[in-house]
Amino acid sequence: MTQTRRIICWRHGQTDWNVESRFQGQTDIPLNEQGVAQAERAASLLATLQPDAIIASDLQRAADTGAALARLTGLTVEHDPGLRERFGGPWEGLTRDEISANWPEQHRRMDIPGGESMPDVGARVAEVIVRGLEKVPDNGLLVVASHGAALRAGIHTMLGLPEDQLEALGSLSNCAWSVLGPRRLGGWRLLEHNAGTLPEGTVLGDDG
Repeated sequence: MTQTRRIICWRHGQTDWNVESRFQGQTDIPLNEQGVAQAERAASLLATLQPDAIIASDLQRAADTGAALARLTGLTVEHDPGLRERFGGPWEGLTRDEISANWPEQHRRMDIPGGESMPDVGARVAEVIVRGLEKVPDNGLLVVASHGAALRAGIHTMLGLPEDQLEALGSLSNCAWSVLGPRRLGGWRLLEHNAGTLPEGTVLGDDG
């Protein structure tokens, strides 16, 4: 089912809480003016890859990012709460400095009290992505508009990396994307990470 399909994991554009270094989690924060411009610019690039389907978190910052691509491609965005950002419990709305001051050890480990674990986030995001792949042809392209931590966890799960290797994947910038492609013996590999431009030829190229 997934032998030749590709996946673009696309983080939403900038929000005011991003600028203020506030933990957003599942709080429904909109794109700011810069974020809207970022989404439109990134969409103009991704549209050239002729995606076959777009799925997005139902939180407005990701939904509106996906909508920018839908307007250029004529596709309909399917929204799924399984693509929401990691639930941050009492950390949501607080700045990085506030979290560090009140939960120094938990912040160092990114272990949110009453929040969602990254393995749980990765499992739910990967499940949605696998379902989304059913909507694209054998050589098709699925675009997933979601959130930084959620996508990093989902990619980690799709690649089959051990739990203690989450930090091997760097963060995704606002409106940057990563690309997953199939491994010859099954499973997935990372073709691009934290990209904001398309390389010459196609971002979906292979070795050779």
